Amino acid sequence: MFNLKGKSILITGGTGSLGKALTSHILKNNPEIRRLIIYSRDEQKQFQMAQEYPDTKYPQIRYFIGDVRDKERLVRAFQGVDYVIHAAAMKHVHIAEYNPDECIKTNIGGAENVVEACFKTKVQRVVALSTDKACAPINLYGATKLTSDKLFIAANNIKGENPIKFSVVRYGNVMGSNGSVIPFFINKKKEGKLPITDPNMTRFNISLQGGVDMVMHALEHAWGGELFVPKIPSYKIMDVANAIGPECEKPIVGIRPGEKVHEEMITPSDAFYTYDLGKYYTILPATHSWKLDDYIKTFNARKVNLGFSYNSGDNTEWETIDTLRSLIKEHVDSNFKA
Repeated sequence: MFNLKGKSILITGGTGSLGKALTSHILKNNPEIRRLIIYSRDEQKQFQMAQEYPDTKYPQIRYFIGDVRDKERLVRAFQGVDYVIHAAAMKHVHIAEYNPDECIKTNIGGAENVVEACFKTKVQRVVALSTDKACAPINLYGATKLTSDKLFIAANNIKGENPIKFSVVRYGNVMGSNGSVIPFFINKKKEGKLPITDPNMTRFNISLQGGVDMVMHALEHAWGGELFVPKIPSYKIMDVANAIGPECEKPIVGIRPGEKVHEEMITPSDAFYTYDLGKYYTILPATHSWKLDDYIKTFNARKVNLGFSYNSGDNTEWETIDTLRSLIKEHVDSNFKA
């Protein structure tokens, strides 16, 4: 377990699904943490989160209103912070397609501001959250997140003598997160219809705890510049629909702007820099300040074959209707019944 005793952590987008899961995990496993700062722009979500985690019970926690678009505010918030987890983003594909400038300001401009604010303060480690949609992107959201990934990875090359380490974690759909398909289907089940975009669609699947574990792994083990990818199962959208509403109508409504039928997390072009770490893959930076042989030895890393790719449609591990029902009950809704 990564020891955070006496450390100060800030989570941008801290009131989101993963931010709240990280908060729960950190407070439960590291009661001697010095400070945990929730940085976000939504005062109502902060107010609600403060009811769940009041500072009277959790004196380590702080709530900081701010936008990642505001660099000066970030610099102020990062004072005395050891570790930053960057989870703030515009993440809805179709909304980004219709509001491109807003998506760029938050996802790219925000990433630049986080990097620069870290350089202006004494932050030691940064983990930025990515998405499978950043791999070979066909939508603006994915393109902005790919750019964000590149900014954080490249930051390791311009830090000079600063010992800070930047890394990125990339994963698929987080089961039960705000706006994701499973809560959407559970809600639509009441109407007796589950709209299907494309019956062949597949997605990677990870639990909130799986996402948390991956962030904590990167925070503890990253040498700087890695992009971590988890080995996780895929699901078919029709299996999700049949797990939730087997008796529901399932009209085909068509793919929304910017959507893929299958998602990738590692392309064949990435394979040259990709290593198998056991539980995770890592895409290493083309240039780095540490010795590759030392990295391989330390993590028992094995280079993947040339041409390797990691695609939700070609995955070797799959959720079934039964496993999906169990996972929904465990991670999304304890009262769920198909």
